[in-house]
Amino acid sequence: MDTAFTLVRIYLFICRRYRGRLAAAAQRQSNNSDPDFTDEEVLTIYVFGLIKKRTTISEIHEYVEDHFSDWFPDLPSYQSYNRRLNRLSAVFSPLAQEALSEVGCKKTSGEMVRIADSMPIMLAKGQRASQATVASDQLASVGYCSSKDTFFHGVKLHLVVERRSEKLPIPKRAGLTPGSENDLRALRRVLPTIQGGVLCGDKAYCDGPLKERLAEDQNLDLLTPVKKEKGQKTLPPADKLFSEAISRIRQPIESLFNWINEKTGIQQASKVRSYRGLLVHSFGRLAAAMLLLALNP
Repeated sequence: MDTAFTLVRIYLFICRRYRGRLAAAAQRQSNNSDPDFTDEEVLTIYVFGLIKKRTTISEIHEYVEDHFSDWFPDLPSYQSYNRRLNRLSAVFSPLAQEALSEVGCKKTSGEMVRIADSMPIMLAKGQRASQATVASDQLASVGYCSSKDTFFHGVKLHLVVERRSEKLPIPKRAGLTPGSENDLRALRRVLPTIQGGVLCGDKAYCDGPLKERLAEDQNLDLLTPVKKEKGQKTLPPADKLFSEAISRIRQPIESLFNWINEKTGIQQASKVRSYRGLLVHSFGRLAAAMLLLALNP
């Protein structure tokens, strides 16, 4: 897609939505309530730079300064731009929600299949995880990533997605939790909003009483791989086949996480130095990925 056309579409998307929820989150209590370089421009440049695969704020600022200075004549210095971006940290969560709603999904004629999972956003990992302190008093904590077999200091991005045939699934609900929080506990917060169909998850979501309650009260079938009983060495063949089938159904969300990370570098947050910076990094990159998905469905 043409670069200038992409920039214009991102700018228009942000401007249309800024007058509502986003502006409320960015309210200023100062004399400089109407700066020459607008909040819409601050957000547009960041999202656009991520889509163009610039991974740091300095790279994004340099890219726009070199190639689009005529489009943004009031672009401030990198230091000033970085401060403005962090002051808008509260905007990025509703921005990500607006971007999620932008990704269309045609209703399927069959039963709705949803998938729940999480991915780590790592401020530090390995031996440095236990010593890291960035945002530890507000959100980040030490967790364990089983797929990478490593401890990390950071947060988890949780998604509930709708499965599509031969395409990346569509995220419908998203949220951040501390890295130490259990996936099932995070899912429980959004379960009341999900009605009917099938919801697939990994073994972290196993809960027999919850499965029965969801089936009875919400007509929602929670499917997870079969866990081994205490002392059990192997699963019976039928349980093993069932678990493999669930893993195949869940595979698209793994592809989506890999795609988001490939396009935005969301998983590596080692350059983040504050709680505000963590919000900008996490929700800003999620918003950029969803807008990219919307522009190229």
